[in-house]
Amino acid sequence: MARPAPLSGFPEWLPAGRIVEQYVLDVLRRTFELHGFAGLETRAVEPLDQLLRKGETSKEVYVLRRLQEEDGAVGEATADRSQLGLHFDLTVPFARYVLENAGHLAFPFRRYQIQKVWRGERPQDGRFREFVQADIDVVGAGSLPYHYEVEVPLVMAEAFALLSTIGMPPVRICVNNRRVSEGFYRGLGLTEIDAVLRSIDKLDKVGPEAVAALIVEEAGATSAQAQACLELAAISGADLTVVDRVRDLATRHSVSSELLDQGLDELGALVGAAAVRAPGVVVADLRIARGLDYYTGSVYETFLVGHEQLGSICSGGRYDTLASDGATTYPGVGLSIGVTRLVSRLLGQGLVTASRSVPTAVLVAVVSEDSRFQSDAVAAALRSRGIPVEVSPAAAKFGKQIRHADRRGVPFVWFPGAPAHSDAEGAYVAASRDQVKDIRSGDQVDADPLTWEPPAGDWWPTVVPGPGAVAARA
Repeated sequence: MARPAPLSGFPEWLPAGRIVEQYVLDVLRRTFELHGFAGLETRAVEPLDQLLRKGETSKEVYVLRRLQEEDGAVGEATADRSQLGLHFDLTVPFARYVLENAGHLAFPFRRYQIQKVWRGERPQDGRFREFVQADIDVVGAGSLPYHYEVEVPLVMAEAFALLSTIGMPPVRICVNNRRVSEGFYRGLGLTEIDAVLRSIDKLDKVGPEAVAALIVEEAGATSAQAQACLELAAISGADLTVVDRVRDLATRHSVSSELLDQGLDELGALVGAAAVRAPGVVVADLRIARGLDYYTGSVYETFLVGHEQLGSICSGGRYDTLASDGATTYPGVGLSIGVTRLVSRLLGQGLVTASRSVPTAVLVAVVSEDSRFQSDAVAAALRSRGIPVEVSPAAAKFGKQIRHADRRGVPFVWFPGAPAHSDAEGAYVAASRDQVKDIRSGDQVDADPLTWEPPAGDWWPTVVPGPGAVAARA
């Protein structure tokens, strides 16, 4: 059988990479739970008509279909919205979950969700067809206070700060408020707000001249109005002077709007809180638009400093109408981390590495196959105290068993002692004690499997800065 070719867009990490990914997921999970977010998991499939509510095209959704369908069914699924599709994000399933379970939830409801999603994109750096997302959202029933729009990005900032200790580059969380943008645009006399926002969202991809042309063409703006929109998008900063600069710009263009004033008050509250709790991390950036039209308040995009070409690794915002049963609307605010995108950069650039590729801390050597039971007993005693252990696959020479451990990064090799016995002449030979060897330093000492334990840093694999992070700091 020929070696199979990998499927583009469906990443599979080597064992050391999986350890890094699991570490990232554990940090996120612990951080979310420390802030009171409850974990949940939703089904992998949703009705196609629900998946398409966010404006995604059917080309991006993987439709679920049995291989042995009846004749004539193939090709019809994309047009039949009663079909099921794999979810391409976790927001649409969560909105459905809230509606189905509203009577059993206490609001405001805080949830985190870490799952795989599937999206039919063209694979490229940082973009995959199957990937892991980690979301947090706070949802209210009928209303949701603004302070949650301040809290959510600060929770993410805390998680990223913890990850930076292992070699992940620092992040910059760029925030804006849709009310600021919409209030300013309407004050200019523009009415096609979504068209302006979609155009501004393309600034990094096509540049200001092309965006100005798009605003004129798609939003019916004059050249002067388009330039004013670009002036607003150019404002950024990490302190409250950003609010003053927007107000000055509004004055110059004779823009007066209660919506703008509300948005600036909210943006100022977020920037002010972030300056205290996460100084230098959260930055007001008026170009952040988020092209999806269901965002109504704060919007967020997060970039790895020095790796901005990767695109946003964490984004989201405030939404007021995504979930509604006709009688009650459930507004919310949330952020989603592209975990696979982040891990792919950490591994691909050598920014983070694992101390070993297996969980094993101790390899128990086997003296002979007849005495393998003795090695198994040592391993069982160590495991009973939580030490990850495996027994050597073969009773080879000790040097070969040590090399087997070294190739896999296992730090310790255990040598079972000989039991008391008689020699060839019948003389009594006392039992010898077990010994354990640190194969990194060469130190070898007597040890008892009921009391010995490895140093704290060797119990489990650790995640540490890789050569890429070291080189970046040099």
